Amino acid sequence: MSKKVAIIGSGFAGLSAATCLATKGMDVHVFEKNNQIGGRARQFDSNGFRFDMGPSWYWMPDVFENYFKLFGRDPKEFYDLQLLDPAFAMIFEDEVMDIPADFESICDLFEQTEKGSADQLRKFMKDAAYKYEKGINDLVYKPGLSLMEFADPKLIFDVFRLQVFSSFSKHVRKHFKHPKLISLMEFPVLFLGAMPQQTPALYSLMNYAGLKLGTWYPMGGFHKIIEGMQEVAEEAGVRFYTNEPVTGFNIKNNTINHVNANGHSMDVDAVIGAADYHHVEQNLLEAKYRNYSEDYWDKRTFAPSCLIYYLGFNKKIPKLRHHNLFFDNNLERHSEEIYIDKIWPHEPLFYACCPSKTDPIVAPEGSENVFLLMPIAPGLQDSEPQREIYFNKMIDRLEKFVGEPIRSNVVYKRSYCVSNFVNDYNAYKGNAYGLANTLRQTAILKPSLKSKKVKNLFFTGQLTVPGPGVPPSLISGQVVAKELMKRFK
Repeated sequence: MSKKVAIIGSGFAGLSAATCLATKGMDVHVFEKNNQIGGRARQFDSNGFRFDMGPSWYWMPDVFENYFKLFGRDPKEFYDLQLLDPAFAMIFEDEVMDIPADFESICDLFEQTEKGSADQLRKFMKDAAYKYEKGINDLVYKPGLSLMEFADPKLIFDVFRLQVFSSFSKHVRKHFKHPKLISLMEFPVLFLGAMPQQTPALYSLMNYAGLKLGTWYPMGGFHKIIEGMQEVAEEAGVRFYTNEPVTGFNIKNNTINHVNANGHSMDVDAVIGAADYHHVEQNLLEAKYRNYSEDYWDKRTFAPSCLIYYLGFNKKIPKLRHHNLFFDNNLERHSEEIYIDKIWPHEPLFYACCPSKTDPIVAPEGSENVFLLMPIAPGLQDSEPQREIYFNKMIDRLEKFVGEPIRSNVVYKRSYCVSNFVNDYNAYKGNAYGLANTLRQTAILKPSLKSKKVKNLFFTGQLTVPGPGVPPSLISGQVVAKELMKRFK
């Protein structure tokens, strides 16, 4: 008889783990507290607009291709990918930088901004390509359970060459001096959860992913990926239960034998927590079974939360691109307010996504679908009046950029912030992106994907290896499935 595995949470990591296990003969059951599969990558429709609630940047297309290839499938079967050109726009106070899809055109843009920087960018990218190849194809697939995983002399050499324990900020500044180019290179790590000074230089692989592999968009929205993953999972035999929050476990001899959900119980042979790690430990386990204390979690560095506004406009906004990064204020100050001061920012940077520039089905004809996202410190109080203050700050700057009044053209408006992340995802302090990839929270220094006290309990997702982001979550599910299978050999 096949072993029965319960997975808590149906985001990218949970779906990935579920399908990997089911194809190995496991009897897999996925419990989702919300009414829709997908975790943070849910989607909703209102007033003719279709909004992706979470991820919007499709980077590292090879990770998605490799995932579907595990099951003999191809992403093209489920969604149509469009390469964005420009990939995105960096909006400074005195200039708009459109980042082309073509790398040589990016080099020309760099050279126009800082003499000699084109050659520096090529050197930077050669190094970043090595990090991407080794990091994505090898290092991130390590389960992070023991230093012995790195005992191979070649891998030890690679760890140093990959600059796992060097500063990303210093690495960027060795190549570039112009503040706009520095901002362009550093912005991806803002969403990895730490200031560039505390982020490993390994993550220059993100620059390679964005500037060399391209920025893509799945037509129909990010939830199309979830739909494809769910279809493959169900074909493999995975069963899903929505509106089914897990409330606890029955544990005997340090082994979970029943999962309790929504008033009923299911016998199991193993459990994977693909929901918030802190929530599973602190709220579903007795203290004696926890890996970590509340004090441990409080001392971790978390990636940002964010304030999001989903907006529908009843007119077209010609000057907006698909991805628009507003760097017209000070990046370092905003970063300090997120990670050091942990306060609402004074003059925040923000991001505006307008998928209707690429995809006509996400907005009615003649309309525009926009969401505004402002990174903030996790744990902040986010009352409606406080949210509205920052909506007005962002819309003022948006109007200044597009050169026309658009506030009165908002026909749909919904906000989402810290308390929503807590309520919908049990997210610790309302974090949006997971545990920060800092120098002290990398590889074996992350929370363990395996319980040290409950023999058949495992964890996956953005609070364990390899870290935050959609591609890492896909990989995390594969890694935990492999580790769980070892238990039944």
